[in-house]
Amino acid sequence: MSDAENRAHLASPQPTLAADSPELLHRPSLEDVHSSIAVPDAGAGFWPQWRAFVGPAILVSVGYMDPGNWGTDLQGGAQYKYGLLWVVALSSLMAVFMQVISARLGVVTGKDLAQCCRDWYPKWTRWPNWLVSELAIGACDLAEVLGSAVALNLLFHIPLFWAVLITALDVLLLLALQGFGMRAIEAVVVVLIATIAICYFIEIFVLPQTHPSFREMGQALLSPHFRQAGMLYVAIGIIGATVMPHNLYLHSALVQSRRFQKDAPSIRRAIHFNTLDSVVALSIAFCVNAAILVLAATVFFGKASVPVSDGTLVHFAPDSDWIRVAYLTLAPLLGTAFASTLFAVALLAAGQSSTITGTLAGQVVMEGFMHWRIRPWVRRLITRMLAISPAVLIIGLHGESSVTDLLTLSQVVLALQLPFAMFPLLQFTSSGKRMGEWRLGWFLLLAGWGSAILITCMDIYGLPESLKTAWQVIRGG
Repeated sequence: MSDAENRAHLASPQPTLAADSPELLHRPSLEDVHSSIAVPDAGAGFWPQWRAFVGPAILVSVGYMDPGNWGTDLQGGAQYKYGLLWVVALSSLMAVFMQVISARLGVVTGKDLAQCCRDWYPKWTRWPNWLVSELAIGACDLAEVLGSAVALNLLFHIPLFWAVLITALDVLLLLALQGFGMRAIEAVVVVLIATIAICYFIEIFVLPQTHPSFREMGQALLSPHFRQAGMLYVAIGIIGATVMPHNLYLHSALVQSRRFQKDAPSIRRAIHFNTLDSVVALSIAFCVNAAILVLAATVFFGKASVPVSDGTLVHFAPDSDWIRVAYLTLAPLLGTAFASTLFAVALLAAGQSSTITGTLAGQVVMEGFMHWRIRPWVRRLITRMLAISPAVLIIGLHGESSVTDLLTLSQVVLALQLPFAMFPLLQFTSSGKRMGEWRLGWFLLLAGWGSAILITCMDIYGLPESLKTAWQVIRGG
């Protein structure tokens, strides 16, 4: 079906079905884009096939460089120079494994992870699974709200309270994009990711003050350690903020936007190209996260404070709001206001790209777990209002200094929900009954379960301190 036919189909009246009607039981999530992109046959050659399959992992990859990751990467570089670069690499590698497995589930079963949980787990699990998934998506959206709002505040000096409210208007962006089909959404996200990458490329490779030592970076990657006090806690933060539970639901649905046959050679081809798509997209995400850490290491490491243009002294501390500190101090440290502007533009692009995928993930879990279908603008408005409410309340009560605490709160919620997404995914894809000949081989089996167990253990280890901080945020301590 072409994009024009798709839009005509969406414009025509659609029947309302009961949640358990036979027709609805077989309807896919993201129905408006399901099988909407044609895939050429195997004889078309590598590049035409690659162009057809590339895209889903790009949308997913923005979750790995959203504003929620920026604070830990900046803190890690500022405090330990390149010492935690290997943690960024390890967390990115684990993310590749989990997303490759998620894509495999969608390609082979024709269902997304939420639909699999609904169909293959007891009926009573639907409500709790859906609620914790929605809670995690709301937490992700909170980080994206804060990232976009801080960027607007830094670029245009809009008070943070009002900047948070302005972010509600990005519902119009997604509504406009959805009318043009999945390729339009993918294209806009590519532009936003390219904006982030170009900003950091300029800051690290063009501005002379920030050229990193590639030798030191290589040594840090090849000699992992936790020799300095506090390194383990920051490492937990980096790993805990990496694999986003909503991305596992989303990726398994997005791969079904490609229209391919269900014979063995076609499935093998779809798995191959989606794996390639995941590796390339998440490698780009790794480069962006590594660039954030490297920039902080080059500019901030070894300094206790920096005077800014108005004479104020900005002190560096483990509990600093590193996003705001980076913006305020990049200009005086590098001798050009352009550096701070680039940083804020990249932050805004990260927030906006992440908010698009967060909304799509919300649609997937609602339709997959509950078989509820509501208009996209209503879905977007509900998600954004739920994310804005805690931000408006806490910033209104405690001021702009609470941004870092709110980001911590969002990561606590994500850590609590993560096992509910990772372990069902691995259980289903390890099963010969569910996946047949396409179940995980020994390498992905070990890599997937090892990654899930390590991430969960890291999250549990860091949870008491995070819960303590979260409670302080809630009560205003």
